[in-house]
Amino acid sequence: MDGLICDHSVTYLESVTTDDLVFKALADPTRRFLLDLLFERDGRTLTQLESELEMSRFGAMKHLRVLEEAGLVVARKSGREKLHFLNAVPIRLIHDRWIDKYTERQVSALVNLKRELEDNA
Repeated sequence: MDGLICDHSVTYLESVTTDDLVFKALADPTRRFLLDLLFERDGRTLTQLESELEMSRFGAMKHLRVLEEAGLVVARKSGREKLHFLNAVPIRLIHDRWIDKYTERQVSALVNLKRELEDNA
């Protein structure tokens, strides 16, 4: 187990997981907007992405770096250009781990209620 960092009220794990990086990346509206742009049209250059943002080229690069570190964006060289592509796998893993399991119980309850109402009708 990794070392623990402790303050007076909370103990934190020192290591950062892939889920942590994905949640951090998704927490920012600019980064979510960049993902939406890549979803609409994959394989965009920094210049193309930057033109859609109200920030400097350096700011756009910083956001893309966070997305790359989280595995949400993959960059590939194509000649002199660097193209950015959406990788939806980490989002799907977050969905499966953190969202899907929490909604399963409610969906099952609704299906059971529907069956019961149809049987009693």
